[in-house]
Amino acid sequence: MVTSRYIRLVLGLLVVLSAGGIVSAQSSNYAKPQAPGRWVFLGHSQVDGWADHDRIHVGRGRGRFQRVQIRVDRAPIEFQRVVVHYANGRSEEVNIRHRIPAGGQTRAIDLRGKDRNIDSVEFFYLRGRSHSARTPRVRLYGV
Repeated sequence: MVTSRYIRLVLGLLVVLSAGGIVSAQSSNYAKPQAPGRWVFLGHSQVDGWADHDRIHVGRGRGRFQRVQIRVDRAPIEFQRVVVHYANGRSEEVNIRHRIPAGGQTRAIDLRGKDRNIDSVEFFYLRGRSHSARTPRVRLYGV
């Protein structure tokens, strides 16, 4: 005879396993962080939905970076473009997919050239408030 305790245990196990499958299926569509510990947090920006762009100041003395990665949490965000400003005065526009969901991130974006001391990174968004009650946060990492 099957007890109600046994049924609850089996149902609980099924819920946990199916939730893990959903998370795994969703996260497989987006880039995974590369080699834990190598990515350096460079700064973040809170997107309010009213301004059409923000800038994360990295600082000329933080060192050289070969790649950057943009991570989004709290709510999705749509980018028009992203521009990396270097300490030597040059700038580079980097290509990213336009919409990044909450919890998503870009691939590792390779930076061109030899002198890759980042002064700041500028983010241009599509205007308009998110349908979510939460406002997106953009976090910048470098390696």
